[in-house]
Amino acid sequence: MSLPAVPHTPGPAVEPARDPYRVYLDSLTSAESRRTMRGCLDRLAALITGDDDAGGAGQPWHLLRYEHTVRMRALMTERGWSPAYVNKHLVALRRVLREAWRLGQMTAEDYQRAADLPTVEHTRLPTGQHVPPEVVGAALAACDDDSPAGARDAALLAVLYSTGCRRAEIAGLTLADYDPGARSLRVRGKRDKERMVYLTPQAVGRLERWLAVRGRPAGALFCPIGRHGSLRVRDGRPAAMTGQAVADILARRMAQAGAMPRTPHDFRRTFIGELLDAGVDLATAQALVGHSSPATTARYDRRPERRRREAVDRITLPASRPL
Repeated sequence: MSLPAVPHTPGPAVEPARDPYRVYLDSLTSAESRRTMRGCLDRLAALITGDDDAGGAGQPWHLLRYEHTVRMRALMTERGWSPAYVNKHLVALRRVLREAWRLGQMTAEDYQRAADLPTVEHTRLPTGQHVPPEVVGAALAACDDDSPAGARDAALLAVLYSTGCRRAEIAGLTLADYDPGARSLRVRGKRDKERMVYLTPQAVGRLERWLAVRGRPAGALFCPIGRHGSLRVRDGRPAAMTGQAVADILARRMAQAGAMPRTPHDFRRTFIGELLDAGVDLATAQALVGHSSPATTARYDRRPERRRREAVDRITLPASRPL
């Protein structure tokens, strides 16, 4: 591994069982997290080797020192990566260095120095856009085609809209997570944290119609459906979907409804905004969406934005007239 403009002598190949890259990825409990962090580490490997085809596996991460990692941070910024994007890669870099230290490949001092990288400070509005109720209604209407996929997609959209769950959380739901009596779903979020979310009566109706098609065997709550309407199974149970499949279903139904493209995060943003608009306290909203900090939930509050707009509306632009 060599860093641009920084002399470096390549080290010996790292055996797979002691590869910090593999050990770190194996420590992640979510398949989506593994995909995300693998992408980050592979991009970092390409950045520091100058080889766009380089991957993170087998790289001598343990040879990185502070002068290398601070240069990597600078290169990411110079390439125009957004602050949030840079910070995500810094998280991956710190974690792979920590695994190198845990494996005895770095001294504690070398690890601490190399990982001592400040995050890129920034203030950004939450990504995404509000999804109006009429758009959700149009997407649900696009699902009302009496097909197995239509029943599944309508239920999936209803769950997205009434819980604000992340796409990976929707994909990870199983039938055992659903309690029809309590109108609840047990959700496994980031870092394998569990929480309970609740469905509106209308969402329960959509979900029950899907379950009439799916049946009640154990397995994934939402599963892929073949071209001819057959449910895909694995080991005799409905197979799980990916988070990307959830996003693809939403995109397809939005297009059929003639609506602008929307993402699962748009539904999440809308759910949080609707809760806060309705006067739900911040702590309850935070618990429902699984944020680790109430400050994160507060960023989705639309009320200050509305008050600022109302304040500006009190100003009248003078009519044009010659002096």
